[in-house]
Amino acid sequence: MRIAMVSEHADPLAAVGGVDAGGQNVHVAGLAAALAGLGHEVTVYTRRAAAGDPATIAMAPGVTVEHVPAGPPVPLAKDDLLPHMPAFADHLRRRWRASRPDVAHAHFWMSGVAALEAAEDLGVPVAQTFHALGTVKRRWQGSADTSPPERLAIERDVGRRAAAVIATCSDEVRELTAMDVPVDRITVVPCGVDLGLFHPDEAGTRGEPDVRILSIGRLVPRKGVDTVIEALCHVPGARLVIAGGEPGDEDTPRLRALAAARGLAGRVRLAGAVAREDVPALMRSAQVVVTVPWYEPFGMVPVEAMACGVPVVASAVGGHLDTVSGCGMLVPPRRPRLLAAVLRDLLARPELRAALGASGVRRARSRYGWPRVAAQTESVYRSLIGDRLGRLAAAGG
Repeated sequence: MRIAMVSEHADPLAAVGGVDAGGQNVHVAGLAAALAGLGHEVTVYTRRAAAGDPATIAMAPGVTVEHVPAGPPVPLAKDDLLPHMPAFADHLRRRWRASRPDVAHAHFWMSGVAALEAAEDLGVPVAQTFHALGTVKRRWQGSADTSPPERLAIERDVGRRAAAVIATCSDEVRELTAMDVPVDRITVVPCGVDLGLFHPDEAGTRGEPDVRILSIGRLVPRKGVDTVIEALCHVPGARLVIAGGEPGDEDTPRLRALAAARGLAGRVRLAGAVAREDVPALMRSAQVVVTVPWYEPFGMVPVEAMACGVPVVASAVGGHLDTVSGCGMLVPPRRPRLLAAVLRDLLARPELRAALGASGVRRARSRYGWPRVAAQTESVYRSLIGDRLGRLAAAGG
């Protein structure tokens, strides 16, 4: 199968941790490689963000990344990319006319805009994964939402026009149906985790002698790191390590100032960005991983921590309701005192931490390994190709 994967702002080759480089980049890279491992030929189309980006580059056996000339070859915030989607679509159309893919899979709403436009006259079925929905973002961020004002209407149109919508969690299905996306076109396929990288310590030991809580990911306000710092005021003796951010960002000094204002400067360490290959060891060094965003379309951090055998406390939102429920602790977002109570209880009960860690490993291995996720995605693709062939046969084509 020839698969065209469209990821307009999330280059699978980009370093994770920047403003617009996170879980989607990891997902696209992992899914592309896993599909190639099933014998498929995958091309990932992403916007050229630097003049030096090669036109094409081999990412893994069977996977090619193609940098699309759409807009100036400089980094642009994803919220500024919509005007460049016609150029992106024109490039896809030219490439697909020359070598038609069997299926296209668009990641994020603007990728859907480009993929649907390019595929319209070529008969290429398009599967859509949103990764985040504008309706949810606007609900939580209000006037702070920097998305283009037309996003909600376009997103709804993309959802209704796509041949299939691949949601990453059951909560997203509810949001999509509220947008009038036909429920019979929606399939839940979660994000995956690299179980070769994220696994428990083979030596059977984990953690440092002191009480260590880890928060890892982007530091923007919606990720809830402020809530973790506020909670630490009520968790005596614990230390908090915050990993993430990038040089010159405005969130690192904001969080450092908050810790100082709460008298926690000696118990909070902002570690900065961590190389992806170093993340598992960092997770295993903690007694608990905390991730309490206001909203979360899926949430890779808890799944990665679970795969490492580390107990997780997460906000009861979005994908966490699928991944963490039953094998971790869920709390409402933006409730620091309640979070503190859960942390105090968990840190005082090593047997509970061990039980949650073991159940997390079992769930990560049974549900979220990339081979399983790729096979589920492949099944959606095959259904679309079968539908297309059936329509062609019925039309005498």
